[in-house]
Amino acid sequence: MKKVPFLDLHAAYAEIKREIDEAVGRVFASGWYILGPEVEAFEAEFAGYCEAQHCIGMANGLDALHLALRAMEVGPGDEVIVPSNTYIATWLAVSQCSATPVPVEPDDRTYNIDPSLIEAAITPRTKVILPVHLYGQPADMDPILAIARRHGLRVLEDGAQAHGARYKGRRIGANGDAAAWSFYPGKNLGAVGDGGAITTSDAELADRIRVLRNYGSRVKYVNEVQGYNSRLDPIQAAVLRVKLKHLDAWNVRRGALAKQYLNGLADTGLRLPHVPEWADPAWHLFVVRSVQRDRLQQRLTDAGIGTLIHYPIPPHRQQAYAAAGIPTDAFPLAGRMADELLSLPIGPQLPTAAVAQVIEVMGRQFAAT
Repeated sequence: MKKVPFLDLHAAYAEIKREIDEAVGRVFASGWYILGPEVEAFEAEFAGYCEAQHCIGMANGLDALHLALRAMEVGPGDEVIVPSNTYIATWLAVSQCSATPVPVEPDDRTYNIDPSLIEAAITPRTKVILPVHLYGQPADMDPILAIARRHGLRVLEDGAQAHGARYKGRRIGANGDAAAWSFYPGKNLGAVGDGGAITTSDAELADRIRVLRNYGSRVKYVNEVQGYNSRLDPIQAAVLRVKLKHLDAWNVRRGALAKQYLNGLADTGLRLPHVPEWADPAWHLFVVRSVQRDRLQQRLTDAGIGTLIHYPIPPHRQQAYAAAGIPTDAFPLAGRMADELLSLPIGPQLPTAAVAQVIEVMGRQFAAT
């Protein structure tokens, strides 16, 4: 059997090598290496893609979350509602504002934050609700937005895994007050290094973010506020402009592989991804669930098949949040997900034969138990 990598980034480059090489060469030839026309062009194109009015390119996804919260005036003493199961960057952005992340458990089917549990977590100090579109599956935004309106709260979406996903026909990127994006190389829309962005249709919020990302300055050497240095690199912008043209087609390929998995694994007894009728996922990850997760992962590893766990340690159990004093068993569903979830290989360049190989190995595993 051939080895099946979890993700093959070189294959993505090879498919569009000429376009990427030309785009990078264009940046080198321009002599413009900080912000400038290439970044502005990407910002306009990605804003339009996300059905938003504005896009502000950032150095990375964590900065996008952090500066969006800063622009929403989140600070010391404030609280931000976050999922209990997510990548730690969602929590870190809140902490970087000297605010407190307030975890809420997920829906047991979609693994996204459960809207029915949010209202109970709101206090007079709550400032923002921060849903994550985990694994490329859209969170249920309408009830979240309704809760936010009732309580006068902002909504910041973490779209780091949901490039191209739709919620009730609407692109992820302009449902809440803003959406933060990561262009980490492994994302559906990935750069060749770190990169991030914020999309919003709030002109005032966009203006504040632009100032914050550039040392608090609109005019060189004139600093209005104590800002940051977090600017999307023109080389990354040029690469992202190329990949954005291919994103929808690549997401269609991801969807076809997901369907192949769903059909091929239907009789294994695994918990397979649940897609609500209103969701059009980006299929950033294909995540299965099993109480035999560790045995299953070892079986796949032995067969040369790459897998990952997203994520093995919930944020509240990380040493980074030990000082918060949150009991280990405070969020049992997040804990079970950390013990049971496994991400299988998926990507637009992954051959269907490789998916068939994964399905065949997993079928043998469950037939033997």
